[in-house]
Amino acid sequence: MEFLTAYLVPFLVVLTLLVFVHELGHYWVARRNQVRVEVFSIGFGPEIFGWNDRAGTRWKISAIPLGGYVRFHGDEDAFSRPADGSDDEPGGGPPLDLSRSFHQKRLGQRAAIGVAGPAANFLFAIVLLAGLFAIVGRPSTPPDVGAVSPGSAAAEAGLMPGDRFLSLAGSTIDRFEDIQQVVRLRPTETMTAVLLRDGREMSVTLTPRLAEVTDRFGNVHRIGMLGISRGGTVYERLDPARSVLVAAEETVSLTGATLTALGQIVAGTRTTDELGGPIRIAQMSGEAAQTGAVAAIWFMALLSINLGLINLFPIPMLDGGHLVFYAVEWVRGRPLGEKAQDYGFRVGFALVLGLMLFATWNDLVHLRVLEFLKALVT
Repeated sequence: MEFLTAYLVPFLVVLTLLVFVHELGHYWVARRNQVRVEVFSIGFGPEIFGWNDRAGTRWKISAIPLGGYVRFHGDEDAFSRPADGSDDEPGGGPPLDLSRSFHQKRLGQRAAIGVAGPAANFLFAIVLLAGLFAIVGRPSTPPDVGAVSPGSAAAEAGLMPGDRFLSLAGSTIDRFEDIQQVVRLRPTETMTAVLLRDGREMSVTLTPRLAEVTDRFGNVHRIGMLGISRGGTVYERLDPARSVLVAAEETVSLTGATLTALGQIVAGTRTTDELGGPIRIAQMSGEAAQTGAVAAIWFMALLSINLGLINLFPIPMLDGGHLVFYAVEWVRGRPLGEKAQDYGFRVGFALVLGLMLFATWNDLVHLRVLEFLKALVT
């Protein structure tokens, strides 16, 4: 029971909220384009409870709480595949109203509806971070060196306490956290740093050492380390306008860091052990909730960014896959054939399912299967 209250409940709350935001993006833009929304579901499978609104949309909570969907007028299923072209809705319902059917809308309208879900997740992350920066403050540490570990990469490069970073690997450095973000993603990669020492600018060459760190869940992460430290983190409260701007910059930065890490996994310079699935996310959700509201908001913002980003991947069945089909339609001047789209969805489903199984296996291995099962039943 402790596992359920400490980890599973926070995970389901966070996931449900983020899925709702994602699907609300699709729903809102679809309604603006006069598309009738048949179903707005949180979860998949059998309906637990639901209700109908004045516009004829069935809002419902379903039994499997790992995602959600909106089904538009003219869709065959939850993945927004078009019906077979007959005059009747699937299941023998009333005839299609072509003026309200998603698949009869212009290409630009369908693309806007498709991208609206991921966009809503990115916007939600900005809202969360902007509120955090305006109310609590943005965590910030001056980008100067407080201490240098003997024998470290920083010591070999000649860094000294008091050195202030101006840029690193071509990125402008404003906070110590910026240094950490650049270095962690580039182990063993030689880079140039521009420093300010005694009022003079100077350039040095740095090569972060590869280090393996283990978090409290037993996950091993391979990161770069320079061997410098700096204390004195402060929270800088921002005015509403600047908090939105800084939150947008932070969202772009976190998106870039995620893409860099994924690119390194594909290139083989970072292991796939860091890929986590629902079990690891549940662990992290519980940990964030126990740490406090600030950590929970940061985690929710990061997860919202990842949800939006993943849905933009060009995999059929995901929003990005639909956008690829629309791009092909724009080039060809007509949609792909039904058989080609069907094969694409089958491949996409296999890819998503395979990735989910792989990530879950990673979770079970790194979270120690027996300990996890023991925690589940206690």
